[in-house]
Amino acid sequence: MGSIIILDFGSQYTELIARRVRELEVYCEVWPFDVSAKRLESSGAAGIILSGSYASVYENLDIRIHEAVFKLGIPILGICYGMQSMAEQLGGKVLGCSEKEFGLAHFNLECEDPLFAGWPSRSRVWMSHGDQVKILPPDFKILGSSENTPIAAMRHVSKPWYGVQFHPETTHSEYGQSFFANFVFQVCKVEKNWSPNQVLHDLEQKVLEQVKPGEKVLLGLSGGVDSMVLAVFLSRILQDRLICVFVDTGLLRYQEGARLKQIFADLKLNVLMIDSAQTFFDNLKGVSDPELKRKAIGRVFIEEFAREAQKLEVSYLAQGTIYSDVIESAETHTGKGKVIKSHHNVGGLPDVLPFKLLEPFRTLFKDEVRTLGRLLNIPEEWVMRHPFPGPGLGVRILGEVKREFVTILQQADHLFLEVLKKTGWYQKCSQAFAVFLPVQSVGVMGDGRRYDYVISLRAVETIDFMTATPVRIPYEILEEVASRIVNEVPHVSRVVYDISGKPPATIEWE
Repeated sequence: MGSIIILDFGSQYTELIARRVRELEVYCEVWPFDVSAKRLESSGAAGIILSGSYASVYENLDIRIHEAVFKLGIPILGICYGMQSMAEQLGGKVLGCSEKEFGLAHFNLECEDPLFAGWPSRSRVWMSHGDQVKILPPDFKILGSSENTPIAAMRHVSKPWYGVQFHPETTHSEYGQSFFANFVFQVCKVEKNWSPNQVLHDLEQKVLEQVKPGEKVLLGLSGGVDSMVLAVFLSRILQDRLICVFVDTGLLRYQEGARLKQIFADLKLNVLMIDSAQTFFDNLKGVSDPELKRKAIGRVFIEEFAREAQKLEVSYLAQGTIYSDVIESAETHTGKGKVIKSHHNVGGLPDVLPFKLLEPFRTLFKDEVRTLGRLLNIPEEWVMRHPFPGPGLGVRILGEVKREFVTILQQADHLFLEVLKKTGWYQKCSQAFAVFLPVQSVGVMGDGRRYDYVISLRAVETIDFMTATPVRIPYEILEEVASRIVNEVPHVSRVVYDISGKPPATIEWE
């Protein structure tokens, strides 16, 4: 079976590259860049992709392409740092840019090549680099350029070795998927060999290998897409050996408990409901740092589960961790990524756990989990539900989390989503929510002066949740939402709309 191997140099986009290959129904694996020569030689891979990195080739001399890669006799594609490292190691020169490129750029195709089959002479691509190839390696030629990068794409004149400075894996590169299709099918000559059904089957086999007969699994249900799909997936495999626990943290959406109780029953999940709201509020008192809040919430989650696990004699804690959680917590294959934020189910865990972790979806993206949800016959309404962070509203309230702030935010968030659903804009957004800002602003109600809090609305459009753009919700809809929040939610005097993209912002505010 032809496969693609992606060597990870510490980029946050590495698994996104893998996702692009999987979308083509082609099997791929992500390996650390310093994998052994023996493993590379026995891989049977049809092609190698070298990821980007936070590193600079002239500063991080220990982060290099294994020399064995160039002896495999198969196509090689270097992306961003992968291109720079290839150029430097093969005799070219990489230097810092005088004009750094970060964001959208125009790529000019200067030479026809199978890698760019079907591309126009000028297209939009996503750049994110402070270094660039200044001198080509011997026997390489330029395939394309951008305004600030004269060598934006290169290839060896006789070997299928390529490098591109831009990131075709992001949705902002408009011909990115055709780029990967060209590399996989035209350059590497791979045939389709992967599918969602195959993914589901392989995940089932891995769970059966990991969880031995008689062992019980405890799953913390949050009501989000990931944990919901995981619950149905595991219940099909483990049946009564799966014990689901729903912990009401007090940080959930408006009237979430009642809605979740009904869907749990509809999906025939046996769920133990626990009210731990006061415990969470007690542990969050006086805590305002975002990382400390996430870790506090993660710690309390584990403590609650540990108590139940002890009663139920479980061997595993199952979590709906997906790869966007992992990479934002800097747990790349190299272990050398940069922390953006900890996730309660990644960075919030204590060093010593009373049980083993079971995370079957750890290398899947959100849309891949949704695809599995459909295969498992979960209602579309829940499969397409907007993501909700594991720490809940605790990371949508800036600063200290207080019960009265949660009440305000729950109502504001509910009104925002209600209007979006009524107007048909909910499904046009990948994620929409309200954020509580602990600052007070002057307002006027009737003849009275108010000095109350601010709510920010956030709505983004994305496929992979690694990059995102703000949704251009019609002004009249935003005006309706703002009017309803100010008039119906006590202690709010002002509503604003967040138009930041990712990057540079993250989707959640904390």
